[in-house]
Amino acid sequence: ALIKSNPSNIAVCAVFNNEEVGSTSANRADSQFLVDTLNRIADALSFDIYQALASSFIISADNAHAVHPNHPEKSDSTNMVYMNKGVVVKHQASLRYTTDALSEAIFKKICNLIDVPYQDYTNRSDMRGGSTLGAISQSHLSIPSVDIGLAQLAMHSIYETCGVKDIEYMVKVLNKFYDIKLKKNNNKIEIL
Repeated sequence: ALIKSNPSNIAVCAVFNNEEVGSTSANRADSQFLVDTLNRIADALSFDIYQALASSFIISADNAHAVHPNHPEKSDSTNMVYMNKGVVVKHQASLRYTTDALSEAIFKKICNLIDVPYQDYTNRSDMRGGSTLGAISQSHLSIPSVDIGLAQLAMHSIYETCGVKDIEYMVKVLNKFYDIKLKKNNNKIEIL
């Protein structure tokens, strides 16, 4: 999506190393790596990093647990997501997913602009869920963020499975995201 896009602003795609074994090393999400990189970009291009961050937005893209046909009871009965039914917007009351009302509205508006379907996910309230690199990154950068993913089976196994249509939806929405510009106007955010 980043390669296919034609951004009018500075688009960044951060991919961190070794996250499956932890996020605390020199180049992982729970480090100064992203902050330092953004500061270096700002210095090289001679712009105010604080103004840039104030008009920035993070999409934390990973995967999401689809309803498993062998264990449908593991899914929240009111928030079931399925493969090939659209990009998943992930929610969690404890904010281990970064999605809030503002970031959800922005992301869903982008999806609606290009007819990309989306689904909403939350863990069952009686089962502890994981976290994302978005939440870790957001602890270093105060930028609005939405956690999204592709519905998949067998997360963290050697054979994770997701839907082909969902990959196409993800590329399409991320391509659009890289091409838009968000503008804050009073208490309203416009997508340009």
